[in-house]
Amino acid sequence: MRTAGIDIGSRTVKLAILEDGRLRAARKRENSFDPLAVCRELLDGERFDRMVATGYGRHLFAREIAARTVSELTAAATGARWLLPSCRTVIDIGGQDTKALSLDDSGRLLRFEMNDKCAAGTGRFLEVIALALAARVSEFGALAASAAGSCPVSSTCTVFAESEVVSLIARGVPRNQIALGVTESIALRAASLAHKAGVFPDVLFTGGVALNPAVQRALEARLHVAVQVPDDPQIVTAIGCALLAASSPADLDASPA
Repeated sequence: MRTAGIDIGSRTVKLAILEDGRLRAARKRENSFDPLAVCRELLDGERFDRMVATGYGRHLFAREIAARTVSELTAAATGARWLLPSCRTVIDIGGQDTKALSLDDSGRLLRFEMNDKCAAGTGRFLEVIALALAARVSEFGALAASAAGSCPVSSTCTVFAESEVVSLIARGVPRNQIALGVTESIALRAASLAHKAGVFPDVLFTGGVALNPAVQRALEARLHVAVQVPDDPQIVTAIGCALLAASSPADLDASPA
């Protein structure tokens, strides 16, 4: 059977195609004002028997394109266990939210915690701060890693944090120290959620912010455990959807909302 999973996030749309338990395709596109058009572009030319969608745009997608839907929590847990069968904790930091999931020995969701509606500590937060520091998001990890010490950024609101960073720059604080302070702030928020959900090895770090190795290291320092990052941390939830597409409708309906 060939199954498809699509994760329609606030910043990026991800598609995974599995066939007989093997990943055959993984594609990503930046989201836009027309998420359905982005989804159709990703699906163009792809063949599959079943499809499951998740993410912010899953219900819109399901109304327009034949697909079942599932919660991001279930999809993230399923994809994480497929990539790392020993995974008991998932920390996912995406464009607009942060999730921490604890799983039992069989991979079932025990508990989860999510950030509130504020985007602080998410991918969008990182984009805003990177722009204030005149750095690319892809450069942010290396910039933070080059600092001998950090300059704390205390604001928990993205807008206020940006203003705080601008003030620090005006005071002559080195950019890399600010970048490290922001990195530690992101890790602190994510680690706090993880501790509330429960941290059990092995820990898998997923989502776009997991591409930043400085955040990975800061998480390890906060959690006092090794934090693993898959080769493509953005595609994990889409893989979970593709795996769930092979399940019965009853199994999907029983998943968390």
